[in-house]
Amino acid sequence: MAIGSAAQFVVFSLVMALIGGLTWWKCRSPHARSKDESREFFLASGGLTWVYVAGSITITNLGTEQLVGNNGGQTLILAWWELAGFIGLLILALVFVPIYYRNNCTTTTELLEKRYNDGRIRTMISVLFMSGYVFISMPSALYTGSLFLQTVFGIQAPQMVLGTGIAILGGCYGLLGGLRAVAVSETFAGVGLLVICSALVLLALGAVNFDLSGIPADRVTLIGSPDSPIPWPTLFTGMIFIQIFYWSTNQAITQRAMASPSVREAQKGVLAAAAIRIMIVPAIVVLPGVVAYKLYGNIGDRAFGTLIGDLLPPWMSGVFAAILVTSVATHFVAVLNSAAALYVCDIHQKYVNPKASVGRVNAIISVLCILIAIAMIPVYSNATSIINLLQQINGLLSMPILSAFIVGLLFAEVEAMAAIAGVVFGVLLYAFFTFVYAPFGLHYIHLMLVTLILTVSFALIVNRVIFGRTARFVGFKGAFLEVDRAAS
Repeated sequence: MAIGSAAQFVVFSLVMALIGGLTWWKCRSPHARSKDESREFFLASGGLTWVYVAGSITITNLGTEQLVGNNGGQTLILAWWELAGFIGLLILALVFVPIYYRNNCTTTTELLEKRYNDGRIRTMISVLFMSGYVFISMPSALYTGSLFLQTVFGIQAPQMVLGTGIAILGGCYGLLGGLRAVAVSETFAGVGLLVICSALVLLALGAVNFDLSGIPADRVTLIGSPDSPIPWPTLFTGMIFIQIFYWSTNQAITQRAMASPSVREAQKGVLAAAAIRIMIVPAIVVLPGVVAYKLYGNIGDRAFGTLIGDLLPPWMSGVFAAILVTSVATHFVAVLNSAAALYVCDIHQKYVNPKASVGRVNAIISVLCILIAIAMIPVYSNATSIINLLQQINGLLSMPILSAFIVGLLFAEVEAMAAIAGVVFGVLLYAFFTFVYAPFGLHYIHLMLVTLILTVSFALIVNRVIFGRTARFVGFKGAFLEVDRAAS
């Protein structure tokens, strides 16, 4: 293994140890722990203040998939994923957080069980979420993290080896204290990540004298043409629903908001994350890639790491690498924690053993998920653009899952099996659009909206024709079923 600089490696190791030590120090003192093991492991006993909610949400989303993947596109248009995320976070804070708290949810899927009064839909959606985490989110994080290490340090070790190391590091953070340790480490790493990434943007622009001339026009515009990664009309079709799914129903995100002591504290954290999203994140996930295009040409997903290796002094690149690898590791274990929460709460305790040790089951399922994620790393190594691949294949799950929430929250008198039939229909329909035939050559973001509309319609038709029940539109007021857990 050839390390580019001894200084890089020493600083890298010291910063990694520092973040780990700070996390241990913060989590070592006794907290008001819940007698419910599930709440302690997966909701930190409701003890996350708004600072840690904001930090954890930011880093759970801002991993190497975004920094490496978006910058790897080497075009400004990809900033729309982050700009639109601001709207998604506002919807989470103002609409969904109160709903989850008033229904006393540990998982987002628990809300579905209460709305449909049927545990089968909760189980099905949990399995879909877990599949997305284990086969898409976790291995892509390991792939982009290992690619970053190869690029910055010049490490010749296989990506499987590097990815395994990141996974083990993430597992260690998880052992420090479940979601509590993950949120704390993500916040510590997140502050450093945002500061250094902002500095990198300034250094990158300085390297080209703040002059982006000479770069093709389609790479420096926010108005996407029909053949761009994000054609501008898609901002008004599927884009907003992608954001609602990701920020408001996705367990890996909402779990942080549900771990606060009150609705107000959770909303403060989500709104702070939204402010970070709109003010800082768009620039750091696209500008370095665009500058790299001017300096090196089209080098794809290696753009971000190459720029860091060239522009930052060895000690600073070592600091950055340590912070980013810690962020990747904690992002990885954060998603792992969400997958384990879904399995333990929605499957094992319901169907296997309701009195099983949460810690033991969590450890077993976590090891299994980690092994699967590591084995999946080679699948992503051949991607032309990792960010576009992830967004497209996520549609297999996102719109069908969102349809179950839309039908359940907005309508009453809907049979759970009708919603389940809709989800199955949606998965098959989007798979057809993606792998067989895209009608009228529509962009996949447009097709996500088409899938969502047809899936919701299919569920309501099945409810009427097969089960003889007429759905009644009730709006979001139907979601407020129980006494607010902590209204203020």
